[in-house]
Amino acid sequence: MTQQPYDVVGIGNAIVDVLSPADDAFLQQEALEKGVMTLIDAQRAESLYNAMGPGREVSGGSVANTMVGLAQLGSRAAFIGKVRNDQLGGIFRHDIRASGVAFETPAAMTGEPTARCLILVTPDAQRTMNTFLGASVQIAPEDVDTTTIAASKITYLEGYLWDAPPAKAAFLRAAETAHDAGGEVALSLSDPFCVDRHRESFLDLVAGHVDLLFANEQEILSLYQVTTFDEALEKVRGHCKVAALTRSEKGSIILSGDDMQVIDAEPVQKVVDTTGAGDLYAAGFLHGYAQGLDLATCGRLGAIAAAEIISHYGARPETSLKELAKTRLGIN
Repeated sequence: MTQQPYDVVGIGNAIVDVLSPADDAFLQQEALEKGVMTLIDAQRAESLYNAMGPGREVSGGSVANTMVGLAQLGSRAAFIGKVRNDQLGGIFRHDIRASGVAFETPAAMTGEPTARCLILVTPDAQRTMNTFLGASVQIAPEDVDTTTIAASKITYLEGYLWDAPPAKAAFLRAAETAHDAGGEVALSLSDPFCVDRHRESFLDLVAGHVDLLFANEQEILSLYQVTTFDEALEKVRGHCKVAALTRSEKGSIILSGDDMQVIDAEPVQKVVDTTGAGDLYAAGFLHGYAQGLDLATCGRLGAIAAAEIISHYGARPETSLKELAKTRLGIN
């Protein structure tokens, strides 16, 4: 990457999303549990892809989606992630760059093919995600561009990557680099099943390396093994500088020390697809945070971006987020 300052640099899975409508009968036929993210192998990825109806393919991955949202809002965004030197890897690289995000991580020349996520969206707007991680988990400490991270205000890490030991080492190198340079570190817990797999190490990561934590209600309950959201609020308070916790139609709660901001969800005429809601909430929030806006405004920006995404299929905005921010909040 070129040596220049960024508002946010994200490290995450470089995945090509394949999005297709489906009904409950298809999910039953393929033995898929609605609303769940399942990790699959290359053989299952191929068979499910062949069984799916027509789909739309776009560069994806949770943090990659956030970086695209940030770029559209006007932030300077960069992404670090691993693809293979194959057709899908080329699609990912072109697509994310065309969205205004810097992406210079070298492609893997050997090993697994580029990752893909097969997303089936049922009429009730639930998403059933089947992810083949492929080359994305090959990211290692040597892929972390420390010059870029040191020049960035915020380094944003994707919890999904925590499965692979080299990726863990890459995370820790990135976090240490960011803090040594005076930057901040943000983490998305990504998925309650991801939290279940890595609870103790996530707790250590949050307490020792994370300034801003993003989680939805299910993820934060899983992290602290509690049954109510109020219990989770008390547990997370003080573990990091800021915790932004989303609750779907209930809005979000932002904690920072003794301060608590309650943010209403933005109205949506019809929820079409919840894919990417958390990713774009993080984009809006991080954009505001990087610009030095107050936490309540950051939360409003997150809510506005999330509302835009759930009003249509896919995890990429179809209405300018920058224009929405200007119209709703008067932010240029």
